Amino acid sequence: MNRSAQLPVVVGVDGSHHSLRALDRAVEEAVLRGAPLEVLCGASAHRLAPGSSPGTPGAPDAAEETEAARTADEEHRRALARQARRIAESAAERARESAPGLEVRPSAVEENAVAALVRAGRRAALTVVGTRGHGGFTGLLLGSVSLRVAAHIEGPVMVVRGDNERPRHTVVVGVEYGTDTDAARYGFEEAERRAAALLVLHAWELPVYPGVMVPPPTRVLEEIAEEQARYEESVPVDAVAGLREAYPNVDARAETVYAGPGHALVEASAATDLVVLAAHRRHRLFGMRLGPVTHAVLHHAHCPVVLVPTAA
Repeated sequence: MNRSAQLPVVVGVDGSHHSLRALDRAVEEAVLRGAPLEVLCGASAHRLAPGSSPGTPGAPDAAEETEAARTADEEHRRALARQARRIAESAAERARESAPGLEVRPSAVEENAVAALVRAGRRAALTVVGTRGHGGFTGLLLGSVSLRVAAHIEGPVMVVRGDNERPRHTVVVGVEYGTDTDAARYGFEEAERRAAALLVLHAWELPVYPGVMVPPPTRVLEEIAEEQARYEESVPVDAVAGLREAYPNVDARAETVYAGPGHALVEASAATDLVVLAAHRRHRLFGMRLGPVTHAVLHHAHCPVVLVPTAA
């Protein structure tokens, strides 16, 4: 048994339909791994600000109003904490009913959703989130919490989405570079775990250089295209080098297609159970960000997507 089997699967819940869908998928993932399940719910950060009651600073009743606001804020905080515990415990009971014998640990925390999930993800085999939410995980709309978790978490994260209703018995891994071996290895592990076939897919297009006034001769363009094509064909082959021998039971193939990567991966997701992406987090002015291909797949894939963090 590998080390990841000893680590929990973590799922963020808030009582919404989408988070319960994520919970059900997390139960399946925990059972597949023989791992415990941690059900995490965070208390909302929306609280009354101390001193927000009407009043003029320095007036005779200002101190009393400030104290009243603090009392109301504390009562609100306790109410949110109780709600978070109820949601976590209810979700945990749902998980136990669907998978008797599964070790389930409900957990309610006061920190915000992103911080809680990123922290829990440091010691998780997999972190699972939905596409929308409310309550304890306000902002689980894709593009908010899910994307921020994906941009900062240190381990694999699954975003549960899609409309595939029956098993396809296929896992797709999208690789951008031949060095995306972590994502490729994760794909092999998932394919072996699910007794599924594996497709390691690389999509590319010739770059467009706007503003070039005098294009190179046709012969030069053809030579550039041929050289680029040879390199692109090598990308998925390099990504799986050595992994076929390590996972001999996995029916794996590497494929390169000439298409927009986002479009190619979304199209491939219609015929697969899971898409695995090498998530290249890039430093931007306001922190870590995911690339446009990852955004496209997370918004439009027909099945759950797992992001495997990879340095840019």
